[in-house]
This record gives sequence, C-alpha cells and structure tokens, in this order.
Amino acid sequence: MSRPFERPSWDEYFMLQAELAKLRSNCITRRVGAVIVRDNRQIATGYNGTPPGIRNCHEGGCERCQQRIEGLIASGKSLERCICNHAEANAIMHCAIMGIEASGTRGAILYTTYVPCLECTKMAITIGIRRFVCLGDYPDDDLGLAKQAGVEITKIDRKQIEYWAQMLLDTSSNSTAAGSVIPTTDGGEGHLRRSFHFKLRSVIPTTTTTDGGEGHTNS
Repeated sequence: MSRPFERPSWDEYFMLQAELAKLRSNCITRRVGAVIVRDNRQIATGYNGTPPGIRNCHEGGCERCQQRIEGLIASGKSLERCICNHAEANAIMHCAIMGIEASGTRGAILYTTYVPCLECTKMAITIGIRRFVCLGDYPDDDLGLAKQAGVEITKIDRKQIEYWAQMLLDTSSNSTAAGSVIPTTDGGEGHLRRSFHFKLRSVIPTTTTTDGGEGHTNS
C-alpha cells in the first residue's frame, strides 16, 4: 500500500526554517533561530550570536556565556551581561536593514525555536507582530505581556518538527539509493553528492566566520 501524500503545515514549514537558521548561531550556551512571516512569505531571518565585528561567542567573544559553560553562572542568571543578540531581535533588525517598513511587519507572525524573552517580546509587539509560534521555553519570557497586547501564542510539539526532519532524511536517502543525480555547482556532471544530514540537536560548527552571516546582523 502506497504511503499517503503528506506535506508540512505552514506552521511546521516555517518552524523548520527557524530550525535551519539556528544552525548559523555561534552561541555556545543555546542555539536559537527565528523567522518573521507575513501572508505565508518569509520576510526576515535571525539567529543568536555576537554582533558583527565582535569575536564569535564560540571563540570566546561572550564572557558570560563562557562562564555559563564553566558552571560559574546558573541558567537564566546574569543575562544582562550576555553580549549575544537574540535570534528574535536579529530577525527584527533584519527587517530594518532590508528596509521593510512598519506596514510590512504589521500583522506578521514570529516563529522562534524558543519563547521570546521579555525584551524581544516588547520589540515584537512594537513592530506589529500579532502571533508567536514557539518550539520551547525560555527562563526570561513574559507571555502575559504578549497576551495583554493581543498577541496569539502557539506552541508546537518538537516531535512534529522531528517527524518532517526525518522525512527529509528518508527522502534524501531514497533518492541517493536510487541513483538520482543531484546537480552540483562545482562543474561536475553526473556525480552524486553525499546526503545532507539535518540535525535538530546541537551541532559543532566546522568553520568560523565574522562576516556578519550572509546579510544578517549576526556573526
């Protein structure tokens, strides 16, 4: 019996985009990704990390994060000392960098792999975000403020996202096993590329960058 045709819902689809974005994070304590969507169109992306021109967090750029890893600071404490921009804040700043006016974000949806902190919640409310779709929890969130502002809050079960990530892996594996030719940009013809292993869990970056992350305000 053939498998029924499936595809992710819009919420699942854009949360997958946020999960991909967090892979660019350089924060050593927690990787977070966020996207802003309006009318089912992604208009901004963000991930957490130190500002452009500042040494990456995983290279020692944030003293607070380093002390958190060493166990000198408890989770959720001394957050005011962290110099990493949050993913949600970077997505909002991305709108400004791209010249997206306030009317472009009014009524938009913020997808984030965690619940926004108090400061990010205030910024999101200010630019007109009307819905938060979240995948986890954060020590310094304030959902009461969001609800007071009339913001709808939806939490997605991580298992839903893991299901589609696994389907992506299965589809890639089946295509490779069948001998499908995957186009390359290196001039080669007919060569098969290795399957891309999508991981929702923390991954260790193999390269470092301080170039601002392909147009983002992150590094």
